[in-house]
Amino acid sequence: MSEAVTAMQMAEFDGLCRVADAGLQGMIVLRGDLGSDALRSAVQDLTGAGVPKVRRVLSKGTFSVLWMSPDELMILCPYAQADAHVATLAKALEGQQALVANLSDARAVFALTGAGLREVVAKVAPIDMAPGAFGPGDIRRTRFAQVSAAVWMTDDTSARVVCFRSVAEYMFNLLRTAAHPGAGVGFF
Repeated sequence: MSEAVTAMQMAEFDGLCRVADAGLQGMIVLRGDLGSDALRSAVQDLTGAGVPKVRRVLSKGTFSVLWMSPDELMILCPYAQADAHVATLAKALEGQQALVANLSDARAVFALTGAGLREVVAKVAPIDMAPGAFGPGDIRRTRFAQVSAAVWMTDDTSARVVCFRSVAEYMFNLLRTAAHPGAGVGFF
């Protein structure tokens, strides 16, 4: 069996903010009725974080639970544990209408850090990045130029961007260009 590697092999760029391949990340998609007691209990039992409200992220320990749509969550966990967690969720949801799948190798995650990250994201995605409009624990699914992606703030100067692995190089180059030190507009 081959060893897992990230799409951008830990590439990074320092500019208005630091843009870096965030490394291997366990990502489990869970689709179903987010209001059902069985689903809510299964997520709580596994993660300790529960089911987040609309456009929010909840984190506890090594888990983060991301609201992705009215019937979809993404659960982040250590990469090596994703398959075991999929099995745990599938067993807990037996008899329920739900889909549980490990998408860890289908996605790429980028870490943005630094005071300029709001400006970098605002230049390439139609999101109000003002501190009062988007902050820690908020998530949005949108487009970064031509690419579908999700972005969430982990704290005031850190964010994560997730996209399909097949467009990881495009996303990295887009973020790197937006973060170029001579490309600032000074809005934030």
